[in-house]
Amino acid sequence: MKNRLSCLMLLLASLAGCASAPPTTVYLSPEERASALDATLEYRQALVGMSGNELSRERAELAARNADPEAQMRLALLHLLPRQGNVELARPLALLESVLKSSRPGALALQPLARLLVEQLNERQRQEGALDRQAQQLKESQKKVQELQEKIDRLAEIERSLPQRPALPAAGSAR
Repeated sequence: MKNRLSCLMLLLASLAGCASAPPTTVYLSPEERASALDATLEYRQALVGMSGNELSRERAELAARNADPEAQMRLALLHLLPRQGNVELARPLALLESVLKSSRPGALALQPLARLLVEQLNERQRQEGALDRQAQQLKESQKKVQELQEKIDRLAEIERSLPQRPALPAAGSAR
């Protein structure tokens, strides 16, 4: 019994040693945050002037560094460029969410911008969904209007094909 108790104590002590230390909190100065945000916004502006080939090269380079929060933010900004026509929002949202979940110092500086972009993209998705529903309702309404107009046209055609009624004599006329 004493042997079991000592083994249990030894096991508990070894497990306590395996427990992870609490994560260290990293605080960034306002200057560090501003510098990271400025660099990100300047990068976004630089994307606007890039050609298609340059954008493709940039996308490949950033994808290779996908674990880096700065690269994730830049890749999200690249995916949000309107040049590709209809922007797919799922990929940039996933990248921005990973920046928000990261505790790396580079991510902490970018999280306010990432949070803002996620809010904007979620709102955009909501509005696009509402717009799609309205477009569907409009199509259904137009179809109903067309069906009703066809019914009116058929009734008018039937009315025109009926024989004319003889004119009724005027009231008060002599017989």
